[in-house]
Amino acid sequence: MSSISIIGSGKMGGAIAEVATRAGAHVQILKRSAGSMSAARPGFDCGVVGDELTGDLVVLAVPYSAYPGILEHYRDRLADKVIIDISNPIDFSTYDALTSPADSSTAAELATLLPEGTAVVKAFNVNLGDTLVSGTNGIAATTVLYAGDYADAKVRVAALIEAAGMRAVDVGPLTRARELEAMGFLQIIMAALGKTRYESGFALLP
Repeated sequence: MSSISIIGSGKMGGAIAEVATRAGAHVQILKRSAGSMSAARPGFDCGVVGDELTGDLVVLAVPYSAYPGILEHYRDRLADKVIIDISNPIDFSTYDALTSPADSSTAAELATLLPEGTAVVKAFNVNLGDTLVSGTNGIAATTVLYAGDYADAKVRVAALIEAAGMRAVDVGPLTRARELEAMGFLQIIMAALGKTRYESGFALLP
């Protein structure tokens, strides 16, 4: 099983660390600063941004606005890794719009900032953290939708998801990340308004 470095120690970073642990992967969590709070349970290999990345898979579990600062440290060291973008670029001042370009996505924008040929996979953004930790969305195994342009990278992400006991569904090339971000936006808004529970989520039934 792959090793995984998670940049960001908030709720989603902690949830994905739990997923990776169930899958049998070695987990490294990097906080943005030594004083950052962590939602992850004790016992993971922890450090701060700037430390060497030990994972073959690298999850960016920080807001998209933090990406430039992360890339200052790691851009040239990411070329041979699989980068997983989980961000949902919501305008949290209004909860009424996505902030990514109308014809693009954070994943597509990230790919343009990385060395040419770096594999970016959009995944986990349609999942609330509670459904990743439990592995269910209340009625069935949690479904993780993912998109990307590199088949080998997608196979590795799917293997991580499935080894953690969840369902992995390939929705197509990285251009589909725009639709995934719209789905993530809708799910977060519905939960924030009390229309759904944070322990539930969208499901694809067999």
